[in-house]
Amino acid sequence: MSATGGDLWAGVVAQDAAVAQLAQSAADPRHAYLFVGPAGCTKDEAARAFAAVLIDPSGDASGRDARLVLAGEHPDVVEVRRTGASIDVDTARSIVVRASRTPSEGARQVLILHEFHLLAPAAAATLLKVVEEPPPSTVFVILADQTPPELTTIASRCVRVPFRTLDDDDVATALMAAGVSPQRAAEAAEGAGGDMDRARVLADDPALAARRQGFADIPRRLDGTGAMVMRLVDELIAALDQAAAPLAVRHEAEVAELEARVAALGERGSGRKALEDRHKRELRRYRTDELRAGLVATARTYRDVLVQQHGTRRPDAFIQAVARIHQTMRHLDRNVNETLALQALLYELPAL
Repeated sequence: MSATGGDLWAGVVAQDAAVAQLAQSAADPRHAYLFVGPAGCTKDEAARAFAAVLIDPSGDASGRDARLVLAGEHPDVVEVRRTGASIDVDTARSIVVRASRTPSEGARQVLILHEFHLLAPAAAATLLKVVEEPPPSTVFVILADQTPPELTTIASRCVRVPFRTLDDDDVATALMAAGVSPQRAAEAAEGAGGDMDRARVLADDPALAARRQGFADIPRRLDGTGAMVMRLVDELIAALDQAAAPLAVRHEAEVAELEARVAALGERGSGRKALEDRHKRELRRYRTDELRAGLVATARTYRDVLVQQHGTRRPDAFIQAVARIHQTMRHLDRNVNETLALQALLYELPAL
């Protein structure tokens, strides 16, 4: 690839092996690729960069095709996202129909399929044949956080491209390269858990450090009364609302861009419903991740006491507190009510 083409991969963070594999594959692409790596590892950005090279082999990042692909607006690069809890048969059928169409502009179309670790078994059966033998003009790029049993057969038909988990140094370095101060970059990286998307939002959140401290202080503020539990939970919920504010700003910008396109091109095919659904999922996931990160800080307070005070008279109570916190964290993926979950947890935690 040329130096100009290298700019296509600017959004991909610390994934040198994957980028090298994809750059080599672009010269003689296969029919289907499976990108596997945790959420926020920048495999989504890699998918768009790879699609841009497949559409325009020159790798010119300043060209029309590349700019449209990277912005998610090229007519021959279709990104498919789930609308419910899983990728269902109806979505699978729509993918089959789209894959059979001829490209709108060039000789090739690319279908980027997001979150395919959430593929329903019936949908997998519907998709198998078209992924195994798509039309010559169609290339699949399938993204998954992991490879569950439902995806195993389809995965065997794809070229696998692994993406590693980003460490805090990777994330902080990328944030600083984007102009974030070293201190804020370090705080955002620690709170992001290797998720670059989340780190970018946290980097715009000036209340991050104070929010983490608020969770860490919970064991010291508990006094055995229900009134204190209710007060703390109200504070934590308010903090979660505040934490989501930077994400809401990004969502508002995306909605404004959509409205501008609708004004210029019309409502049909605008993707308004898909955008609304994505925003809801991202907000829920962001709040859940933020709550989980806060509870990690709470658990760390109990652990620190156990380490620093070997002679504490209540080691079992603190050990059980850490276990109870982790139990609540596991339940967060079930769409539990945040307020009720926190109230139940804090009623059981011991005061320091």
